Amino acid sequence: MTDHELTVRRARPDDIPGLVASSAGLFAEDAGTRDPSVDVDWPLRHGAESFTAALADPARLVLVVDHAGEVVGHLTGTLTEPSAVRPVKSATLNALYVRAAHRRARVGERLVAEFLAWAETQGATQAEVAAYTANPDAIRFYERQGFGAHEVTLRSGLGRKAEVESGANGETDGVS
Repeated sequence: MTDHELTVRRARPDDIPGLVASSAGLFAEDAGTRDPSVDVDWPLRHGAESFTAALADPARLVLVVDHAGEVVGHLTGTLTEPSAVRPVKSATLNALYVRAAHRRARVGERLVAEFLAWAETQGATQAEVAAYTANPDAIRFYERQGFGAHEVTLRSGLGRKAEVESGANGETDGVS
């Protein structure tokens, strides 16, 4: 497959079924294998409504990867206006997915480049993206696109604290 067979463009309303399918693929492949707290059926139930709203919102970007009229990937991004806590305009890359058969065509790089260009033209001074720590391929991909680690989110499953603290021999790990 060559780059010429794939087009990166702004999404249109008639792309919504393809966007929902692409989003469902992302949820199943990424969160579905790495985060049991995510409802992997969310795109099928709410994706059409969400993408419809996104297409009408100037603070959101929705791109598709088009292959012969079929959506085979997508990117979504949002802008966050400055606030008292963070007095800079930011752009967040919320989702990026390309079907496995089309990943070696470097279309992910084109999606990110379009997102970064959009963010800059919208006045954002920084861009961010989150990736699961259990997805080192995604982390390496985003690092190659110029993103770097900034913060780490630590999670604790509630309701299991006594079980975790007791461990095999009843000792804790010494962290207080």
